[in-house]
Amino acid sequence: MSGSTQAQSKQTFIEAMRSHPASVGETYFGHMRFALRFSGLLFAAGGAALVHAVLPAMFETTAGNMIRRMYTMIETRH
Repeated sequence: MSGSTQAQSKQTFIEAMRSHPASVGETYFGHMRFALRFSGLLFAAGGAALVHAVLPAMFETTAGNMIRRMYTMIETRH
């Protein structure tokens, strides 16, 4: 790849990394923060569901409640 082609590819990549956050009214780092928090919540909901699968008396509504809250977070973001 030539130097100008590499530079163009790098610029295209940078634009792609900025375009989605901008499309939802966020900066790159603001979007990263939201996505990391959201992934942590998904991980926790998955853990609660896993424990519930093995021990049905535990976390009976936890995963469902968390997912409903996350849905609200997405829908009311902006």
